[in-house]
Amino acid sequence: MTAQSIEVPIVATVVGGHLKVGDDFQGGVESIIRLSPDYPLDTLQGIEEFSHLQVTWYFSEGSPSDIALHARSPRNNPEWPATGTFVHRNHRRPARIATSFPRLLGVDGRDLHVTDLDAVDSTPIIDFVPVFQ
Repeated sequence: MTAQSIEVPIVATVVGGHLKVGDDFQGGVESIIRLSPDYPLDTLQGIEEFSHLQVTWYFSEGSPSDIALHARSPRNNPEWPATGTFVHRNHRRPARIATSFPRLLGVDGRDLHVTDLDAVDSTPIIDFVPVFQ
């Protein structure tokens, strides 16, 4: 079997919030998910009725050389048992894709104001949907 890849559009970009990549959840910071001008505003119609979003984003600050396809100790701490690539929540993944569940604070035009999005400023957003609970 050969490796396969796909191409996906960037639908939005993170504005503000975290400025530095971290390996752990980086909650408690407000940021903006700014919808790309390629999409009409009415694609957001009704989203303000939801409290949380599921956001899929790309680890744009990582590189292919960062990918770790082996078990390793979280945060390189030898006191913790080694776990595999798909158990870690960091950029060392084959597709370099992550999912976060930020709280939606409000909507202002193309800007979705959120908190607890653990992506950094300028991160490309691949998709977002409201969370149903």
